[in-house]
This record gives sequence, structure tokens and C-alpha cells, in this order.
Amino acid sequence: MIPAKFDYVRAGSAEEAIRLIGEHGDEAKFLAGGHSLLPLMKLRLAQPSVLIDIGRIRDLSYIEDKGDYVAIGALTRHHDVEHSDVLAEHAPLLAHATKHVGDPQVRHRGTIGGSLAHADPASDLPATTLALGATYVAAGPNGTREIAAGDFYESFMTSALAPDELLTEIRVPKMNGAKWNFQKFNRRALDWAIVGVAAWRNGDSAGIGLVNMAGTPVLATAAADAIASGASPADAAEHAADESDPQADLNASVEYRVHLAKVLTRRALEAAV
Repeated sequence: MIPAKFDYVRAGSAEEAIRLIGEHGDEAKFLAGGHSLLPLMKLRLAQPSVLIDIGRIRDLSYIEDKGDYVAIGALTRHHDVEHSDVLAEHAPLLAHATKHVGDPQVRHRGTIGGSLAHADPASDLPATTLALGATYVAAGPNGTREIAAGDFYESFMTSALAPDELLTEIRVPKMNGAKWNFQKFNRRALDWAIVGVAAWRNGDSAGIGLVNMAGTPVLATAAADAIASGASPADAAEHAADESDPQADLNASVEYRVHLAKVLTRRALEAAV
């Protein structure tokens, strides 16, 4: 449970962080809250040669109304996302889902950008921002670029971020009064979800994100299309797992995860009426 040897440097700005990651190469990793990276290092599943601490870059901690969307700095703590008045008004599904991340200690230290960049399919926020149609902004030596949430997650814990890029902002479209619900099934409080569902509905439009149903967060487009075609929540939920590829583990079989996805999607859609 002891990490391999590494060097430590602290970045004072996003520009400095990008310069440092360029200097140290692929073996360097950014450190924000550390709740995902440090456990992997202790298990020797990750062995970066350099940790670049970006946790004190205050310019990347904000929540701002930008008209059609809400801009969230990547280093905004979960606690601030959870209690944001702006998000409570314009993207309440994200604020609510953040309440399910760990415990208060984790939420006071962990960051939304760290959770998304880690790309863990069992994490609550990647699936939630995917359901909301969010866009992520990445900065690198060649400038900034926007990445749609649907294009961001490539495989298990692998994202579209280049090795020398830093996730700087999350742009969440305003929900404009859409009804929503978040369902999470786990064995014990604070556990990772065996299956989770983030869903919103506004008339015939809907977005449904699934937690822990594949190697990446899943956008349940078949279920959303069924809602658009006039299907009931129960009928639409039968298609919840169509795009998923769940894996069996000690907590659940494949069949049980598929069953949970359908049940939780039905509950979420019924609550979002």
C-alpha cells in the first residue's frame, strides 16, 4: 500500500500546469483532489514519475451563468457544485447527483473535473453530465478545444484528453424546467453504484445516463427515443440496457445489472413526469 517513488511539483496556473506536463511527458499526472489517483498509486496500478499538483489553481474554480449554459471550472469542489444556487436553478440534476459522491469529506476535497477526467464508469458525474449533453473544454500547448461528453469517454478509464491537455471547464446546458430524477442502487451507503441512472424529461425530449453498465458511462438513446415516440416510462425502460455492455463482478451478474437498469430507469422516468 505504498506508492512507487515520484517527484512532486506544484502549478500556480493552468498555463504553468500545461507547460509542466509538456516537460515531464506521459509519465506525469495531474493531482487535484487525489481521491481517484492516490488509491491507484498505493495499489501500484498507477506509477507516475511526477505528480503535478493543480489543486490550488483558483482560476479554475467557479460556477457561472453563461446564458444558454452553466460554466463550471474543472477544479470546482463537489461541495460547491452540490450547494450552488446557479445549478439548483438551471441544472438541478447535476447538483443533486453530486450529493451521492462519497461523503462530505470527499466532497469538500474532490473536484468535478477530476471525477470526469478519471473516466470511471462507476462514477456518478460522468453519466450525469453525459445525460445532460455537457461539453468539456480542454487546454493544451496548441490552445483550447471543446469535446462533447458523448465523444469524451473512449474506454475503461480512458478519455479523449491528450497526454498534454488539462480539462479546464464543463459546460452544462440549462435544463429549462425539465423534470429529472437520479437513482442509485448500492449495497451500502457511500459504495460505488452497482447501477445508477441520471434522467431528465421535458415533454417528448429526454436524456438518460447509466452508471456502471459498461466500460464507459452509457447514454441510453434507445430509451430516450422511445419516450420521444410516445412510449410510457415502463415501455421505454425496457430499452434502457440496449446500448450497454455490463460486466459481472462480486456485486452483480450481468443479468442482474440489466434488470436493475430497467427498474431504475422506469423509476427515474416516472418521477420525472
